Parts: sequence; C-alpha cells; structure tokens
Amino acid sequence: MSIKTLLTWFETHGRHELPWRKTSDVYHIFLSEVMLQQTQASRVAEHYYPHFLQKYPTLQDLANASLDEVLGDWSG
Repeated sequence: MSIKTLLTWFETHGRHELPWRKTSDVYHIFLSEVMLQQTQASRVAEHYYPHFLQKYPTLQDLANASLDEVLGDWSG
C-alpha cells in the first residue's frame, strides 16, 4: 500500500472528529494517548478526555491532585 493510498483512505474513513486531533497541546495529546491505552476511543472522547481537561486543565493541575482523586476520576 502506498502512502498516497493510505492518506486518501484516511481522508475518507479516518476519525477526524476526535478532539485530540484538533490540538497541538502536548499535554492534551499525552493525556489522550494514556487514556487510549485502556479505553475505547469513543468513550475517551465522550467522557474521560473532556472531564479530565476540565478538572485538570494543565499537567501541573494533574500533578497537584492526589492519586486517590485521579484514580477516582479515572474509574468513572
């Protein structure tokens, strides 16, 4: 498969609506990558990603939170 074929396929069938594809913020991308290791993309996009960014808008905010608090938020 050529790169051109792959890119054409992505333009037609790719998941362009995922919120982390619309940012260049390293923290946002990192957060989505960690979440996507354990959870379906649709669930991350609809629930966890927006919730975490609202509650922990920066990496420093996340770092300042207790482990119990973060794990509680992650468990839903």
